[in-house]
Amino acid sequence: MSAASANPIPSAPPSYDEAVGINVNYPHPYPIPGPGQKPDGKGTNLPPHMGQPPPANNPITVQTVYVQQPVMFYDRPVQMRCPSCNQVIVTRLSYDSGALTWLSCGGLCLLGCIAGCCLIPFCIDALKDVDHTCPKCSALVGSYKRL
Repeated sequence: MSAASANPIPSAPPSYDEAVGINVNYPHPYPIPGPGQKPDGKGTNLPPHMGQPPPANNPITVQTVYVQQPVMFYDRPVQMRCPSCNQVIVTRLSYDSGALTWLSCGGLCLLGCIAGCCLIPFCIDALKDVDHTCPKCSALVGSYKRL
């Protein structure tokens, strides 16, 4: 075997730029201050922006957007802004038979109230679902389900 190899043994470890592979001859993305210039950017001549056109003096259109907080609907009227007619309203309530009404009717049938007493839950508003409508445009704005 030959004692001499093709690659000479380095006398010192490589620098950080050589080890990471950064090309030291690559141009910097920002200007390097020369002698007599402060490194805080004062006195440096920055190149003009090439990618964006200069800002134009066009009038700016401003659009106002109203963000309404989420409204919780229960079995009482709610004061809110109607999303359909954009008026401040107090909702009108209407009651519809829902799951709780039918379950109450079925429960009364199982207890033996077959002669018509099982239909009592259909007469009680506290067991029905509630729909909230706008009194001005009659749009459905929300509902409250008992179950």
